[in-house]
Parts: sequence; structure tokens; C-alpha cells
Amino acid sequence: MSQGKSNAPRRLKFEIFRYNPEDENSEPHTDFFEIDETPFMSLYIALSKIRETLDPGLQFDFACRSAICGSCGMMVNARPALACRTLTADLPENIQLYPLPAFKLIGDLSVDTGTWFRGMAERTEAWIHERQAFDPEAEEERMSDDIAAAIYEGDRCIECGCCVASCGVANLDDQFLAGAGMNRVARFMMDPRDQRSEAEWFDVVAGDQGVFGCLGMMACADVCPKELPLLEVYAYLRRKTLGARFAARNEKKTPA
Repeated sequence: MSQGKSNAPRRLKFEIFRYNPEDENSEPHTDFFEIDETPFMSLYIALSKIRETLDPGLQFDFACRSAICGSCGMMVNARPALACRTLTADLPENIQLYPLPAFKLIGDLSVDTGTWFRGMAERTEAWIHERQAFDPEAEEERMSDDIAAAIYEGDRCIECGCCVASCGVANLDDQFLAGAGMNRVARFMMDPRDQRSEAEWFDVVAGDQGVFGCLGMMACADVCPKELPLLEVYAYLRRKTLGARFAARNEKKTPA
């Protein structure tokens, strides 16, 4: 008589990075935890269970639990991912969790992505620039559906930092814009309401800390939880910046 398939839950074994930089007695190390897997368990649920039942001092970030806020990014078996949308059923029984690199460590799995993204927004001036004074009585300018859809696509970025953590250049140079920064620049560059010139955009995105500093490995596109078209973003920025550069050269060559 054949035996039926066992209904016993898997026993998940977690190796979790631990370190509190604010505690002078703390040293970087890993702790090990074991819990039973439950149906539809996400890493967020697993971490909450570990904190509630095994170690109340475990630090990790969360807010929306719906892949909207971007708070719960971490390294899952050496790959950046969101804890709230990563199911344990898609992982092996042995799970390694580390904080995202390239960001300041707050403690354990918690990192400060806000400072990086604020700095990126300030360097790229990620807001609409207008040349004329605002007129509340003026009729709103129409925008094509294609442009509106492209802008919306760029605005879907949740600033989780997974693309930054996966980027070899960003891990070596904290001023490199990485996928999130390039996406933010492209979003405003294609917005007809932003009246910056091509030369101004060239100064923002060209150079080693911009689109031409990218090594082209596109790990950012591989790990983006929102599946943003970052390859298309990079191609768009390269075309625009090269076009601006050639236009500037032609203007210099043209006799007055």
C-alpha cells in the first residue's frame, strides 16, 4: 500500500545578519532561527513570527505589506528583494537574510534608504522646472496619452533601493544615480511641463555618475520588484544626452 504525501510543514532555517552600529558592544554576526512554514507565508510574515516568538530585538522595516512603500527591501539569498512579496514557498529551506548594501545600516536588516533618495532627488532637481510664473487662470496644457502613460510608468518606482543594492557601480560610488535615479531623470526629461533645456539635462545625467558610468550589466532591471523598463530608460537617456552633445558641437561649428 503506497503512502500518501506528508502534510507536515517544512522547517525553515534562517540565517540573519545582526549588528547595531549604535551599540559599541555590538559586533557583526549572524543568528540562526527555525520556524515551521505556513501556507502563503511571506518573508515578512516569517520575520514577524521570529520577532514575536523568538527574538523581540530583531530589526527590519515594513509598512504597507503590499509592495507599495518599498520599506522591506533586503538581501534574500544574496539577491535584493522585498520581504512582503517574497514567498517562502519559492525559496529553499535554508534562507540567508542580509541588509541591502550601498545604504547606511540602521540595525540588523534595517537600512536608511531615505537619505540616499533625498540626495539623489536634490542632485537631479527632481521636480518640474517652469520658466514662467504660475497662472491659476490659464487653461491646463493637454498631454498626449502616450506621454502620460510613459510618465506614469516612471512614477511607479517605490524607491525600495533594490536596484541600487544590485548595482556594482553604486556600491563603489555613492553619487552614482543607479537605476532609480536614471528612472527619475527620464521621468522629468520626457515631461513636457518641465522646461529645462537639453544642455541642462546633459549636465544632470551625463558623466561617470550618470548614464555613461553604467557598466551595462543591468542587474537593476533583473531585481526591480515593479519590473520597470530600466533598459529602455537607459537607452532613452543615452540617446537624449548624445543628441544634446552633438547639437552643442554643431552650434559651435556654425559660423555666426
